[in-house]
Amino acid sequence: QVQLVESGGGLVQPGGSLRLACSASGIIFFSTLTLAWYRQAPGKQRELVATIFSGGAREYTDSVKGRFTISRDDVRKMVFLQMSSLRPEDTAVYYCFAASNWGQGTQVTVSS
Repeated sequence: QVQLVESGGGLVQPGGSLRLACSASGIIFFSTLTLAWYRQAPGKQRELVATIFSGGAREYTDSVKGRFTISRDDVRKMVFLQMSSLRPEDTAVYYCFAASNWGQGTQVTVSS
């Protein structure tokens, strides 16, 4: 059974940084997977934030380019999202996505 567990969310002031982590279990060929982070703000649809492919290529939604970095550790079966220069509009629940499965989400709140 696939399980994804996110961590690292919290309250941060505008301009601050956070590093989200997602740990996967129950996945055999983790290194072959495309991994992604999504987010969902209150009253809005879930949106794709960042993707990292098995070869290491990355894609980002325009609003986070230059501020967020997605990375992966295939040995530990983890995916990370380093977020910097955070803005109030980044406030959302952030979800890890892999192998057609979702994590439970971690809340990120950017506020002074």
